Amino acid sequence: MIGLISATAAGAAARDRLAAAWPDRTRVYGGPVADAVRAAFAECDRLVCFLATGAVVRLVAPLLHGKADDPGVVCVDEAGRFAVSLLGGHGGGANELAREVGEVLGAEPVVTTATDAVGLPGLDTLGLPVEGDVAAVSRALLDGEAVALRAEVTWPLPPLPVADEGAYTVRVTDRLVEPADGEAVLRPPTLVVGVGASKGAPVEEVLGLVEDALREAGLSAASVAELATVDAKAGEPGLVEAARRLGVPLVTHPAEELARVTVPNPSDAPLAAVGTPSVAEAAALVGGGELLVPKRKSAGSVDSPAMATCAVARRPGRGRLAVVGLGPGARDLLTPRARDELRRASVLVGLDQYVDQIRDLLRPGTRVLESGLGAEEERARTAVEEARRGQAVALIGSGDAGVYAMASPALAEASDDIDVVGVPGVTAALAAGALLGAPLGHDHVSISLSDLHTPWEVIERRVRAAAEADLVVTFYNPRSRGRDWQLPKALAVLAGHRTPATPVGVVRNASRVDESVRLTTLAALDPATVDMMTVVTVGNTATREIAGRMVTPRGYRWQEETR
Repeated sequence: MIGLISATAAGAAARDRLAAAWPDRTRVYGGPVADAVRAAFAECDRLVCFLATGAVVRLVAPLLHGKADDPGVVCVDEAGRFAVSLLGGHGGGANELAREVGEVLGAEPVVTTATDAVGLPGLDTLGLPVEGDVAAVSRALLDGEAVALRAEVTWPLPPLPVADEGAYTVRVTDRLVEPADGEAVLRPPTLVVGVGASKGAPVEEVLGLVEDALREAGLSAASVAELATVDAKAGEPGLVEAARRLGVPLVTHPAEELARVTVPNPSDAPLAAVGTPSVAEAAALVGGGELLVPKRKSAGSVDSPAMATCAVARRPGRGRLAVVGLGPGARDLLTPRARDELRRASVLVGLDQYVDQIRDLLRPGTRVLESGLGAEEERARTAVEEARRGQAVALIGSGDAGVYAMASPALAEASDDIDVVGVPGVTAALAAGALLGAPLGHDHVSISLSDLHTPWEVIERRVRAAAEADLVVTFYNPRSRGRDWQLPKALAVLAGHRTPATPVGVVRNASRVDESVRLTTLAALDPATVDMMTVVTVGNTATREIAGRMVTPRGYRWQEETR
């Protein structure tokens, strides 16, 4: 919950705007300001104070406990010009909150955390438990000193400016190790603990068994991703509470699914009880991986036989491939999600001219793999291969990456051994349509006139079908120096079903500094004025030019009445 505190009428107005925007996330604290800050500090995860920073510093100073415990605090000035991350920038979430507040209120986020200021991901912001000499390693990264990366397990990290050797180390491991001097240890969630339990098994017995198994195997509890068991034990109190205390989910699987998993120690007892010869080992291995701790039982006693079993597996690290649409070119048409993925990726793969568009957004340490025109399939293969190596990869394309771009070849190469995320972008058709007016107001179709991958006979059949169906048609790749006859041919097909006065929009380099927009007609369009950087949109029989804009009506009643 985010606590909101204000002291003046202007602050209250901004406070109320934020409360209206986030009704489920915020709570307004009234009354004397000092009392409100004290209550919100104790009850909320984060605070937004519409007060001067000096006043907030004095109010929260007596309340501070420690970096790991204090809520994040953001200050917004009286004029609403700035949202200042004052306290708990990373751990308390104040840096991100300042950015969010800025988006709602139109304020400039002010973030002074050193890593954020220079574009480095903070080691404590990666979503992984981190311990050791974090401050010293972070300072070394900021100062450009050599910091080595020792990845003992595979995990897709954001870019870090690391070297093969260095006086400082970032160690990625799920082993139970003590960090050395100058070493920060990141613990990714690679371990799955399979558990089985008799009815009524005490939580202390389950938890003790799991903790002993991890400790004796030299594994860190901070790297446990989940407890896993059979569906029949989903509500077993001892398992539910053990998962809660470990801070991980209890994941359950059908008995028939577990029965298909090959395990080293099957047993008749669970087969008779729940329908699978293994619970602990099978549940640990159901997603694949390496069995690190075979099935073991809790200690039990003469009066109380063992009531719990567990096994531990390390799942193979999964790389991450984000297929990112950059939009038509203008920076303000690059979506926030796309920007986040670019900064998250440790490897960027793309066409050289697209890489140049967004190179300034990449974090230090990002490895860039760029190539020229005509290497689409090679780029797709490269991106998938890097993801299979456990990297966090962004494969970029213009517009929307799924529209005549990189998503199709990439997903044709990818299998289920990597995580794939699609990030939509503003397509050229949409950007051109917005400049023209509303040409896509009713049913429409996009057709590429490039016969590099599609025979012309197929393209022509699609154009003819669109013409007969009276669809608005947007032509991608309409004409190049080596392909100058396809566009006239396609226009001739459409002319057989539409009048010469049918509106046609011609947009070149939509949203870029040299964009040009023309509205003409089917009869007047000169194909020689069109190139590969142009999108051509041909209206249907209802499309009209209205006040210099291209409009395809939806057919609403008001439209009929105004004719």
